[in-house]
Amino acid sequence: MNGDVLLDTSVVIPYFKKDAAIGRQLKGGHVLYLPSVVLGELYCGAYHCVHRAKPLAEIKNFLNAVGVLPVGETTSDHYGQIRAALTKAGTPIPENDIWIAALAQEYQLPLATRDQHFSLVAGLTLLIW
Repeated sequence: MNGDVLLDTSVVIPYFKKDAAIGRQLKGGHVLYLPSVVLGELYCGAYHCVHRAKPLAEIKNFLNAVGVLPVGETTSDHYGQIRAALTKAGTPIPENDIWIAALAQEYQLPLATRDQHFSLVAGLTLLIW
């Protein structure tokens, strides 16, 4: 499948760990985008490592292959709508994942993930990788 794809942390980390299935997906002709929230999660993981040079280098290298999408005013509006809907339904998901879903909605991008809880967000197109 070709096309633009937004990447969740749950697919980037396995890629860094040499997951062959994810590697094939990422090399499948997609235009790849990374939420700035995911980039923050990746950096957090790297800074938790005793030997952080390798994961930091992996992140820097990965940034050559993806576009980073920042959170802005429109993203915040989507976030508010999603969080309110999830709260009303009694189906919370992790806070950062609401921001990731908001970016997916804002840019109308399918989200490549391995986290099933994204299915609780109405109108989100998921690619379960």
